[in-house]
Amino acid sequence: MIRNSRFRVLVTACAAALVLGACSGTGTGPPTGGPEPTGDPVAGGTARVLQITEPRNLDPATMGNSWAVNAFLGNALYGTLMTDDPRTGAVRYKMAESFTTDDGGATFELRLRPGLAFSDGSPLDAAAVKFNWDRTKDPATGSTSVNEASMIASSETVDATTLKITMVSPIPSYAQAVLSTTMNWIASPASLRKGAKTFDAAPVGAGPFTLEKWTRQNTIDLVRNPRYWDAPKPYLDRITLRTSADSVQRVNSMISGGADVAIDTNWRTLAKARDAGFLTDTVPLNGGQYLALNARRAPFRDVRARRAVAAALDLRALDIAVYNGRGKTARTLFTESSPFYSAEPLTKTDKETAQRLFDELAAEGEPVSFTFKAFASPEAKTTAESVQAQLSAFRNVDVEIDTVDSSEIAALYTRNDFDMLISSALFVDPEPRLWSVFHGDSRLNRSGVDDERLNAALDAGRTETDPEKRAAAYGTVQRRMADLVPAIFVGRSAPSAVAAPNVHGVQQYGQGSLLPEELWIQK
Repeated sequence: MIRNSRFRVLVTACAAALVLGACSGTGTGPPTGGPEPTGDPVAGGTARVLQITEPRNLDPATMGNSWAVNAFLGNALYGTLMTDDPRTGAVRYKMAESFTTDDGGATFELRLRPGLAFSDGSPLDAAAVKFNWDRTKDPATGSTSVNEASMIASSETVDATTLKITMVSPIPSYAQAVLSTTMNWIASPASLRKGAKTFDAAPVGAGPFTLEKWTRQNTIDLVRNPRYWDAPKPYLDRITLRTSADSVQRVNSMISGGADVAIDTNWRTLAKARDAGFLTDTVPLNGGQYLALNARRAPFRDVRARRAVAAALDLRALDIAVYNGRGKTARTLFTESSPFYSAEPLTKTDKETAQRLFDELAAEGEPVSFTFKAFASPEAKTTAESVQAQLSAFRNVDVEIDTVDSSEIAALYTRNDFDMLISSALFVDPEPRLWSVFHGDSRLNRSGVDDERLNAALDAGRTETDPEKRAAAYGTVQRRMADLVPAIFVGRSAPSAVAAPNVHGVQQYGQGSLLPEELWIQK
C-alpha cells in the first residue's frame, strides 16, 4: 500500500486510501504519519464511517467485496477466510488456516481454524463454507461472484474443518479469487434459509460486528461481536455506517469532523484530504479503469475504429479534466512493481494516425459514430465529456453521451447494450480477473473481443506455475491487447480510505477491502 501524511515534513506522490493523518510515508505495514499511537491498541469507542454505496440487502453473496461497494460492511458482519498483502499478493490466513493445492490448482484443500462459531453460537464449519460457495455458484442467487464460484466443479466436506474442491480447470492462484470476492464471507446457512427479509433484519455471520439496526438511506449501526474468534479484537464497541456517493461530500464531512473514517475513490479529493492534514491509504492495484469498446457491433466491430479512438485520446488531458491532474494514468497493464511489468504502452496518442483511420472508415461509408453510456457519477460524467470534447477536434467521428442510473449497470452488462462505457480490471495477481475480463469464453468480457492468440496467452498465464513462462504469457497478453484495443485503460483506480488522526489500525486487502476489526481510536 502507499501511505501519505502531512504531520511530517515528507512529501511523496502516492495514491491514497483510508486513514486520517497529514504528510506522507510509504511502507507495507499499517499506515504511518501523524501522531504515532502510544502503547497498545485501546478498546472501546464508536467509529463513524462513510461508505460509497448502500447495499441492496445484506446477503453476502450479492454484496461486493471492493472498496467502491460494500467491502467494509461485509468484513464487519462476516469476517474473512483469507486476506492478502495488497502489494505482493501474498496470502494471509484468518478464519482459514490454509488453502493448498498439490496438483497445480486442479484441486484445493481448505482447512478452517477449529472452534469457529457464528454470532448465534452455531458452528462455522466446512459444511457452512460449502453451502455458501454452492449458493454463490447458483445463477438463481444473483451473486456478484458467480463467475469466480463457477470455476469450482465440485466440493466435498472431508471433516468439520476441511473442504476439498475440484476445479473446472487448474487455477494455481485461485486463492486470489476467493479473498477478493464475496466467497471470502460465510453466513449461517440456517439464517440464510429463513429468507431475504428475515436475514436482512438479523444477518448471522462470524465477523467482528453484528447488526444492531439498519435504517435504509440513513445509518447502519453495528455492535461488537463478543464471539469473534480473534480476541481481543475488535477494539471498537460500535460502528455507525453512513452512505455518501459524492467524494467531495465525504471528504468535506471528514474535514468538518463529521466522520472518523471515509472510504474514497477520487484522486482529486484524496489530495484535498492530504492537503487538509489527513492521512490516506491506497491499495496500488494493477490494471485500472478502462473504456470498454463493444466489438460485437458497429462501429467498434472494426478494429480500426478502436485503434482510431485510442490514438486520438490524450490520457493526461483526461486526468486533468477528471482529477485536476492528481490521478495516475494507466499506460501499461501492470505497474512497475509487478513481476509482469512491461514498459510498452497499451495505447499511444497519435493524432495523425487517428485522423487517417477516421477518414479511411468514412470513405468506406462507415464513419465512427457511437454513444458513451456514462453512469450517474461526477467522475463518469466528466470522463465522458472529456472524451467527447477531445474527439470533437477530429473529422468523421461523432460522440453522444447517454447518462444512465447506476441501477441500470447490471442490465447493460447482461445485454451488452452499449458502444462505450467505463469498466475496470483491478488486480494484484492477474488471475483470475484478467482472464475473466478479456478471454473470449468469459461472460465478463465486456468488449466481446475473442482472439485465439490472446485467449491462449490468458490460458497459459492462468495455468502456468513457472514464473518465467508465466511472465512470457502475460507479455503476449499485453502485446495482443495493444494491437486489438479491446479497451482503453485511462487511469489507475484509487481504492482508498481517509481517517481521523486519532484512528489507527487501518489495514486493507484485495481490492481496497478495509478490515474493521483492526481499527482503534486513540483516547
